[in-house]
Amino acid sequence: MLENDIAHRIEQNPLLKPADFSPLMENSIIECLLNPGVFEYEGRVGLLLRVAERPVQKEGFVSFPVMDENNTIHILEFEESHPDLDLSDARVISYKGKNYLTTLSYLKPVFSDDGINFYEDPNHPPLLPEGKDEAYGIEDCRVVKIDDKFHLTYTKVSSTGVGVGYISTSDWKNYERHGMIFPAHNKDCAIFEEKCGETYYALHRPSSPELGGNYIWIAESKDLLHWGNHKCIAATRQGKWDCARVGAGAAPIKTEKGWLEIYHGANYDHKYCLGALLLDLEDPSIVLARSEEPIMVPQAEYELTGFFGNVVFTNGHIVKGDQIQVYYGASDEVVCRTDFSIDEILNTLLSDDK
Repeated sequence: MLENDIAHRIEQNPLLKPADFSPLMENSIIECLLNPGVFEYEGRVGLLLRVAERPVQKEGFVSFPVMDENNTIHILEFEESHPDLDLSDARVISYKGKNYLTTLSYLKPVFSDDGINFYEDPNHPPLLPEGKDEAYGIEDCRVVKIDDKFHLTYTKVSSTGVGVGYISTSDWKNYERHGMIFPAHNKDCAIFEEKCGETYYALHRPSSPELGGNYIWIAESKDLLHWGNHKCIAATRQGKWDCARVGAGAAPIKTEKGWLEIYHGANYDHKYCLGALLLDLEDPSIVLARSEEPIMVPQAEYELTGFFGNVVFTNGHIVKGDQIQVYYGASDEVVCRTDFSIDEILNTLLSDDK
């Protein structure tokens, strides 16, 4: 374990790999499993996996899926040597100045009786992309339960940008789609598990690379649909582990000291680590403390190598007393679990030398 890494990885990692599932599209493979939303339902632990598929590649060609406005998937194919093709990024293809994703993502629920061994349940089918705003897929869902409903905030991806979609469900069979609640370019939206006073809060990440950056913001709402009073609460920090971009993980955890948020940060080498924010209980736009060093750093082999290596990324957890069971994506390829102690994280934030 690295000196500043306080994560307790379970020995069964990785829990889920692409080979564990069959692709939905014909003549395709599952390239990656990524960043699940996490929930509890009928006594089981549920993961809402992001599954990324692409066609089987032919030698000398590159192909990738795109969905049209009628929810029909088409496969685009180009010769690798085409002069207008840029294949420098494993995740993005550029053709004549227009960007596409190499994979199409959807969300698959899986369940576990022990939090370690997961299986598919035919009564709970996958959530598929719908409409032009999801032509490149749906990604990285956060799940929070408020009263008797589960609220899903996820990333809608298309050629016109990346925005935050909102879906609600009570049974993981019937879904109500509420459209895009944060327009492009925005992602990493995590709704708080309860109101502060009469107000809902959510963390989100608008992007403004020309002026500003990829920072964590907070917003307020009375109905979970209309959001306002946006404030930036955490920017990148030059010279530190989170100098290039930051984004919220799952819903903040309510503690006696404040709302505890586990977030991801990346440096200019695209190394993704996890850190923590502590927010005021009554006014969560006030940051009480922030990790100087990451609480989790890629170090296991499955975190260092994969589809996009040197990455740990979470947007889902379950809290049991002092323990946070964090499910995370490693190297943009496999799904794992690590456990944290709330007190241990708080001690790193509130030590006397901070």
